[in-house]
Amino acid sequence: MALSIRQLQQRCRQLSHAKLFTPEFPFSPAGPSWFYGWVIVGTSTLGVLMSIPGQTAGVSAFTDHLIRATGLSRLALSNAYLVGTLTSGLLLPYGGRLLDRMGARFITVLSSLWLAGTLVYLALSDRLIAIIQLALPQFSFQQVALPLMMAGFLSLRFSGQGMLTLTSRATLGKWFDRRRGFVSGLSGIFTSFGFASAPLIFSLWIGQLGWRWAWLSMALLVGVGMAGVGWLLVRDSPEVCGLQMDGHQPDSPNDREHFRERSQPEPSVERYAMPKDFTRSQALSTLAFWATTLALASQALVITGITFHIVDIGAAVGLGETQTVALFLPMAILSTLVGYAIGVVSDRAPLKRLFLIMMVTEALGIVGMAHLDMLWIRVGAIAVLGITGGCFATLSTVTLPRFFGRAHLGAISGVQMMAMVIASALGPSFLALCRAQFGTYQLGLYLCALLPVVIFMLLLPTDNPQDSASS
Repeated sequence: MALSIRQLQQRCRQLSHAKLFTPEFPFSPAGPSWFYGWVIVGTSTLGVLMSIPGQTAGVSAFTDHLIRATGLSRLALSNAYLVGTLTSGLLLPYGGRLLDRMGARFITVLSSLWLAGTLVYLALSDRLIAIIQLALPQFSFQQVALPLMMAGFLSLRFSGQGMLTLTSRATLGKWFDRRRGFVSGLSGIFTSFGFASAPLIFSLWIGQLGWRWAWLSMALLVGVGMAGVGWLLVRDSPEVCGLQMDGHQPDSPNDREHFRERSQPEPSVERYAMPKDFTRSQALSTLAFWATTLALASQALVITGITFHIVDIGAAVGLGETQTVALFLPMAILSTLVGYAIGVVSDRAPLKRLFLIMMVTEALGIVGMAHLDMLWIRVGAIAVLGITGGCFATLSTVTLPRFFGRAHLGAISGVQMMAMVIASALGPSFLALCRAQFGTYQLGLYLCALLPVVIFMLLLPTDNPQDSASS
């Protein structure tokens, strides 16, 4: 008999609280003489990297192969991506609450296995379409392909871009406070480079194994590697392990000095000894949540759209596939360096200033992508998109715990991730529509460049909600 949703929830909750997922099994993080949070930095970074097959940076390398395998047009495939991504985004607030209830360790394992299964499904999707079409000859191959690709993209985006990324970032934010910006920047060294270089790496991967076996090998890596690492090493928070954030001892002189310093913060620095823990409804009622969320969402929309169609954008100005994809390499290097610098600076400066920088560089980068045929503009576009990418990697991790506390971080992060995922769904379809209607991506890119300009104005009056909470 099939399980009801409520019964399935109860089974998952029971499993998440089983001995296999207790903080002390198979070892206690409180045992080592060094702070276990540094292991969490590694696992969180790996989790975000392992989500790349479910991110647009990973999907983009497979776009043209899927078009040929499924017979769908570029616009139809973009629309399937849109529907799947939109639907997954609407499910993420529930996923955030699930993270708060079941813990990061269980959700990391679950989302890794889910993502691996989805990659297997997509790798065999054209064969599955052929089997169904033979069984239902009244439908054409393309008519069968469209809903199956929608389902595949829904599962891919929810498990990869959604839950695995959400869990990894939220967990990192729970283990550090005073050093949160530093460790986010440290993690960003790897994630920024990974995301920016993914199209090139995946293109080479496909060149060696073919698109089908590339996805199958990724499924093995995520399903065995990340799920195993998640179960063995991930822990939900320092408190459940008998530890404190940043590795402080509760009654040590260093800890007392830390809180004494934090009780009188400098006006220009957004730091507090005992930050208020906002509920999800309280966070959603602030301008800070929506301004910063829209800033991150605009980045997701635009960069997703550009990355999804990058080969075709390059071809429109006479660049070959290898030459176009190679643009991501210098972008990755710059994004990595900027991400680390932003992480260090974010511990000492108001986050609003960093968001404003991200919006300016994003707008310039979008305009630059509309003129890739001009070498000097191409170089400039790579530079500013590298900067905005570095900002995004750090700010998407440090902002919510600093602004709204940690108690309801999963629920709040779920809403923010929903906005980012929905925005990322719109980017590919919008640019594909502009390409279909006007024969060029330029008009679509110009319109996209208006987004960061509008959000820049929205960010100007934004302050840290902890300011008003502590007054």
